[in-house]
Amino acid sequence: MYLISLPQSPDTILPFYLAAEEWAARSLPAGKYFFAWQVEPTVICGRHQEMAAEVDLGYASEHDIKVWRRKSGGGAVYADRNNIMFSYITPSTDVQTTFEDYTAMICAMLRTLGIEANPTGRNDIAVNGRKVAGNAFLKLPGRSIVHGTMLYDADFESMSHVLTPSRAKRESKGVVSVPSRITTLRSEGLNMNCDDFIRHATDYLCNDGIITPTTTDIAAIEDIMQTYLDPGYLRRDKRCRHAAKYYDGVGQLKADIKVDARGCISDISLWGDFLPLRPIEPLLHSMRGIPPDIGTLREVLPPLEPECYISGLTCAILADAIVN
Repeated sequence: MYLISLPQSPDTILPFYLAAEEWAARSLPAGKYFFAWQVEPTVICGRHQEMAAEVDLGYASEHDIKVWRRKSGGGAVYADRNNIMFSYITPSTDVQTTFEDYTAMICAMLRTLGIEANPTGRNDIAVNGRKVAGNAFLKLPGRSIVHGTMLYDADFESMSHVLTPSRAKRESKGVVSVPSRITTLRSEGLNMNCDDFIRHATDYLCNDGIITPTTTDIAAIEDIMQTYLDPGYLRRDKRCRHAAKYYDGVGQLKADIKVDARGCISDISLWGDFLPLRPIEPLLHSMRGIPPDIGTLREVLPPLEPECYISGLTCAILADAIVN
């Protein structure tokens, strides 16, 4: 795997690194690439999440915590200089295989440091039953990106105040707060400073060489970054205002629909921390013109194959989300 060496400074905002992932996936030859990065206090929401439901935006503003939206699914996470972000780009395009390969690779690296880490759930890594890393997936043509957190240490106070996950999600996992289900590498006995840990991780994972983006490459990354900075993309969740519901195997899911004069769906959006397997817009478009009643939905949804668009999504779950 190749290491991508990016310019880093405390002033670099999180969308730059997300754009760098896209640049690598779209521009570099087929292969596996990796880089680690850090940011000042920031919350990053999943593509289909409502920011106001997941983040205390007032607290974030008051404490100079940036809030951004990524293009992958999954839930909101808090990052700061205690936290390390990993980015992995691969030609594999199967979500399950990609997650399995990536989490196995990271767990093997952690075990070389005496940290008994194991994959858990759909996309996490745990130590002694508590989450130390969470990951999300973005599929592009012929490439996949896995990116996620690695909790070297944690500012639990800021994390607890700024992240406001729904009660349904917390209760489904049997926890009462965000910090109660996570741990850190330092808490698990890692005797190494953060910079040394990053060096160890990249040395272990990357042995094919180093790629340093040129000035032209950096300009291309900054062009991609503009898609993350677009206010319309950042605040695209203003319509949906009703409560989310948690579904086992899928995560939080809620449907926001408009109906026409005939009582049929004229527009529909899906929100939550689910993991999309491909762009969901074709699925949403196919549901237009359908009456949003349970009997009709049970008949018309199976040919649309919703399970091909969102991990774990069944016709019954999608119908329930629409009706409710």
